[in-house]
Amino acid sequence: MVIYLSGDIDENPKLDEMTPRQIVTALDKHVVGQRAAKRAVAIALRNRVRRQKLAPEMAADVMPKNIIMIGSTGVGKTEIARRLARMSNSPFLKVEASKFTEVGYVGRDVESMIRDLTEIAVEMTREERVEEITDKAEVNAEERVLDLLLPGKSSVGSAGYVDFDAEIEENELISKESAPREDNFQRTREKLRTQLREGKLDNRIVDMEVRERNFPTIEVAGPQGVEEMGINMKDMLGNLFQGRTKRRKMRVDEAMDYLIQEEEERLIDMDTVARSALDRVESAGIIFLDEIDKIAGRESGSSPDVSREGVQRDILPIVEGTTVNTRYGMVRTDHILFIAAGAFHVSKPSDLIPELQGRFPIRVELESLTIEDFKRILTEPKNALIKQYKALLETEGINLEFSEDAIDAIAHFAAQVNEQTEDIGARRLHTIVERLLDEISFEGPDLKEKDQLISAEYVNRMLSETVKNQDLSRYIL
Repeated sequence: MVIYLSGDIDENPKLDEMTPRQIVTALDKHVVGQRAAKRAVAIALRNRVRRQKLAPEMAADVMPKNIIMIGSTGVGKTEIARRLARMSNSPFLKVEASKFTEVGYVGRDVESMIRDLTEIAVEMTREERVEEITDKAEVNAEERVLDLLLPGKSSVGSAGYVDFDAEIEENELISKESAPREDNFQRTREKLRTQLREGKLDNRIVDMEVRERNFPTIEVAGPQGVEEMGINMKDMLGNLFQGRTKRRKMRVDEAMDYLIQEEEERLIDMDTVARSALDRVESAGIIFLDEIDKIAGRESGSSPDVSREGVQRDILPIVEGTTVNTRYGMVRTDHILFIAAGAFHVSKPSDLIPELQGRFPIRVELESLTIEDFKRILTEPKNALIKQYKALLETEGINLEFSEDAIDAIAHFAAQVNEQTEDIGARRLHTIVERLLDEISFEGPDLKEKDQLISAEYVNRMLSETVKNQDLSRYIL
């Protein structure tokens, strides 16, 4: 599974403008504790910025300081990666190492992570270009919609483009008697423009030609894998179907959105976008390799999973630095930053092959969560769990309040269940709080009493029997 999170945090500067201390402070707003992991990530990212300021001959020899995060599930490894993705102005990809398999086995090719990262970089760069030309695209689209609503004397195509030769020829035939008619036409067009901008014409129907964007579904199994062959086939067949159009009736507001997108595609030079994106991947790409411990382990004749060490050896050249072929061109991986993470309950980092260990010089261990950490997780982060439930129920007019002793009780129950069953860290809070608010969430729209106070007594009444019964808590919590 690949996760790419888009979006900006407006109150923070871009990641390449932040000092290590600022990066840690920004992470503190969303992730409780784990100071060592935050420091390691902040230093590694800042070193990326420092390298880019060096002379080219020196920068080429400065390798990224890749990181391994060691800690049980639910302590914040993935959350740190998620928040970095939101802050980062760099192409960022999160992928599970266990999804890859050795060549010859069923699974994804390890090089697909670089292709996915390149796709992300291209989309990021394209969106930035779109922001630059949005105003021009909207103006062009507006003119084309007005041409549909009020066709002029000149030959206006279905796409809204004016035939300038015909316009010049026609202007030569305009007599002085037609001048008032021209003035009326312009006044009518300006009135329509005003109404269009005010949204008064949104429900009017226009008939226009649109391009067909449906491509035939073709899957070809090849040495590159089905996903890469599918991309190549789409590229080859795209030109065959790109010119086909069909007439379609749509509302003015829908036509405006469609034409804006079409103008953006026309104004953006995708070759320039692709070149910029490739440079961006090579100099600023970040890949978060989760579940690295699942592929740790050496070959043994009795092992049913014979591809673990093979996957490590396939990943090794990507981390060391190699060239990967993508649909946009060749990508060198020498300076992509890799952050690996795993629980390492059964295995340990030394079970990785020595060559791969050497490519992750920074090791940082995340601490197990305590009761105090659970209390802070419930209340301190910007979008803490309790704040989320308050906001959800507030949409139905319910004012939900938690007393201090209720928060203490929830934290104690979460820690107790983690001790009695599997320790899943902060994720236990989700199951506990969901169980706690089950009745209020179900009865919410029908509750006559809109002010609901969650006290320690209410927490004990809802959870104590379930927690005491260990067999039941294994299934419920």
